[in-house]
Amino acid sequence: MNYRKQVIGTLEKCYALSTVTVNGQSSLLVAAEKHNPCRRFDLAGNLLDTVWEEPGGIMTMVPVPGMENAFLSTHKFYSPNDSAEAFLVCAQRTQAGWQVTKVADLPFVHRFDILPVNGVNYILACTLKSGHEYKNDWRFPGKLYVGVLPEDPAQPLELTVLREGLGHNHGYTRFVKDGVIHGIVSCDQGVFEVTPPQNPGGEWTVETLLAEACSDAVKLDLDGDGVEELFTISPFHGDTVAIWHRDDAGWQKVYQYPEPLPFLHAIFGGTVYGRPTVYCGNREGERLLAGFWYDAASGAYRYDTVDKGAGAANCMLFERDGHPALLASNRETDEIAIYDILD
Repeated sequence: MNYRKQVIGTLEKCYALSTVTVNGQSSLLVAAEKHNPCRRFDLAGNLLDTVWEEPGGIMTMVPVPGMENAFLSTHKFYSPNDSAEAFLVCAQRTQAGWQVTKVADLPFVHRFDILPVNGVNYILACTLKSGHEYKNDWRFPGKLYVGVLPEDPAQPLELTVLREGLGHNHGYTRFVKDGVIHGIVSCDQGVFEVTPPQNPGGEWTVETLLAEACSDAVKLDLDGDGVEELFTISPFHGDTVAIWHRDDAGWQKVYQYPEPLPFLHAIFGGTVYGRPTVYCGNREGERLLAGFWYDAASGAYRYDTVDKGAGAANCMLFERDGHPALLASNRETDEIAIYDILD
């Protein structure tokens, strides 16, 4: 693949990325890790408006399924050592502008998602840890919280604990198969697949996929054999990219990037021109952003370099002008960038 870079703006410590549909128009959201704004762009990269000016500390933003003009977001997660006051908000676009309402206090909330099942919008929220008494105190592991989003997403959100004892509970990606939505959660205890109830009154399920400390993981059938691989970065904020294939004996490591990539962070999986691809980037050293894929002709995993030196904190695929593109929050250089993917 070839990539054409467009810098659409700058935002100090840019971090969280998402999309939201406003009045029928799909748009891009970019928010900051520190005390900076959340901005909205059209798909061409033009600034549309500012959703909020502060407080920042945005780790995750998720559009409300089936509803325009609304998304949920974390607030006040500034770092692992400064997130005890973190909470969730609902942002809604009204005729008077954006209205932002707190819906739940949730200290240390890092990732969350809204998982729609048969008309019910389930919430899965992941806290990085549960407390601390001094800097870099990791003695209080994180938790998984679950709940149901009210019909009015600006109403208070009730959450209960699904699983606890999850150290460095950092990673979350979404996995969909046969119409069923799952959350892939990564932490010191391994990689877990979390599935919301499939019927009214049903139970959440948590399945251990890989019992190895991971910072993030994507589940995707990279080699096209009908069985999904796990693409992992490890350990927490670590330097190792690996791909795992499952056989009758369990998960076997079939690929590892040959060099350390310090402070791996950005990760997103999808299909690009029919080719399953995982995009991954690190924030120190050469700051590589690359797309990893399987070459059936040689039977080997390969990667395309998207960028170097920018330092992506997060990235996500979307489509514009009839072709795929990658949006990246290049935190280390304050760049908001779009990479058109050219076949």
